[in-house]
Formats: sequence, C-alpha cells, structure tokens
Amino acid sequence: MLVIPAVDIQSGRAVRLYEGDPNQETVYYENPVEAALHWQKQGARMLHLVDLDAATGRGNNRAVLREVAASIDIPFEVGGGIRSLGVAREILALGASRVVVGTIAVKAPEVLGQMLHDFGPERVVVSLDARGLEVVVSGWAEGTRLMVQELGPRVWEMGVRTLIYTDVRRDGTLAGLDLEVVRVVRAAWPGFLIAGGGIASDADLHGLQALGVEGAITGKALYEGRISLSSWVK
Repeated sequence: MLVIPAVDIQSGRAVRLYEGDPNQETVYYENPVEAALHWQKQGARMLHLVDLDAATGRGNNRAVLREVAASIDIPFEVGGGIRSLGVAREILALGASRVVVGTIAVKAPEVLGQMLHDFGPERVVVSLDARGLEVVVSGWAEGTRLMVQELGPRVWEMGVRTLIYTDVRRDGTLAGLDLEVVRVVRAAWPGFLIAGGGIASDADLHGLQALGVEGAITGKALYEGRISLSSWVK
C-alpha cells in the first residue's frame, strides 16, 4: 500500500490541525522544506502537501510550495484552495505531479471537467472530505448534505480515477480510522482509493489494506513516531 506523508502548511510552517480547526495547530517544522526532505529521506514515494491558508481563503503559501518543489526529488500532490483552472495550472507549473480538488467537485463540476480535459485524469485527484459520509467543503467549514457514496460515482463518470477520502471528524486526533465508514466508501468507488483522517497506528493501515484500499495519507502518527514510514516503503 502507498503510504503518503502529509505536509500541511499554515502561515509558512508545517503543522497538523485538530479536526481541521485552524486555531488548533501543532507546529512540527518551522520550515516545511525540512519536513518534506525528512520524509523523502525516510523513503516516501510521494508527498501530500496542503495549503491550509488557501483552503480557508486567508492567503496562500505558494512561495513555500515553490521552495519544497525545488528541494525534493519525489512526486508530490498539492491540495487546498484549488478552485480554478488558473490556480491548478500554476500549481502544476511549480512542479506538482497532480492537484487535489474538493470544493469544485460539489460547487463547480464544470471546472473539474475542464481540468480533466486540460490536464488529464492522472494529474487531477478529487478529495472527498466528509464528516462520516457527508461531504464538507470550503476548508471543511460547510456541509453539503451530499453523501460520499453519491458524489464518488458522479465524479467517476466525469473521468476521475483517483479519490481521496478523509474523515474530518478524526483528522489530526489520532483516534483511529472508522473502518466501517471506509468500507462504504470502498464499495462505492471503483478506482484508486486513498484514505486518511485519524490514522493512529500500523493497525489502521493494515485495516485499510484488508479493505482493498490502495493508499493512505497520514500525518500526526508519522510525526509523533507511532508509525515508521520506512517499514511501509520496503
């Protein structure tokens, strides 16, 4: 299984948020480049970078992303506030392997369709962030009353082939995955599935493997030493 370290960037620093709350942050690295290089050295095959300020509309960390791109040799994806073709094109031009979008899948599917047309499905990933199974958008601040098992098939029909599912109730909490919810997502999504949100131990990763989930994004458990990345990248 592909285990992808998360580097979440807020105010220029590598942080983890508790349940996505910008006011409940733990700073792990003052410089996100150091975080990215650390995980690269540990054998990461890909990094998941999130611009939290862009996601919540409080600015962006584009300069930091540019520094990270110039410093690492492994593929990386970028999410957070990518809601237009122009921004997606800019992120890809920085060197990102692919962009991760969420809000536009709900609010502007025509933009998602244009991204798929212009960049190809290998460079556009949809992230369905949800409280359990209800999708939330705009930096997790807004509920949609749409269920993952409704929206997943919809974006598959549009041509999306990689989906990220994050349970925002558990993200950054080390509470462990709700594998029964992930089971529902797995059943609804025929493509490559990456899951995250609350991963606390190797047991969570083994649980995802047992469900046939192809990838996992994890942050806090890695930063706090509860999971050893090197044991998952042999």
